[in-house]
Amino acid sequence: MPASKVKDPAVIPISRTVNDRGDPAPIPFTPIGIIRTPFSDPAGMPVQPAGAAGVRGTLSINDEYRAGLRDIGGFSRLILIYAFHRITGHALEVVPYLDTVPHGIFATRAPKRPNAIGLSIVRLVSVHDHELVVEDVDILDGTPLLDIKPYVPAFDCFPDVKTGWYGDCSSRVLDARS
Repeated sequence: MPASKVKDPAVIPISRTVNDRGDPAPIPFTPIGIIRTPFSDPAGMPVQPAGAAGVRGTLSINDEYRAGLRDIGGFSRLILIYAFHRITGHALEVVPYLDTVPHGIFATRAPKRPNAIGLSIVRLVSVHDHELVVEDVDILDGTPLLDIKPYVPAFDCFPDVKTGWYGDCSSRVLDARS
């Protein structure tokens, strides 16, 4: 849905389900807060959390979601789900920052996705009321935060995986910038 048709700027339409005619229907997401980071411009920022080691940011959670932060301080890592709010359009094939040849968008972590949703795993440093201080942040300042989930290694870590074309490029992630 074009931005001009969105009535409530706090609702981010994401097409994924179907309506009665079988056409894609929007799924509205309301941000739970905002992500504050030192990156005001995408140019030069890290492209993955591994390349943003030690970079601090703040998750400022909206008042109506504060109760949802209960017990979050017991986790050292969090999974952030957010909207790529400054991306326009999408591409089904992209040349990612870590390579020089095109790949299908779903075989990359590039932001120009059909549904502009990002995911990062960050380190939780501290919790202060409705603000969470996090580290290893590779996210643009002012990014709408859609959800937070605790990172649990027993659920989220799979050590014996294939990494496709990334296997040859993974050592470059620490220095890669947009």
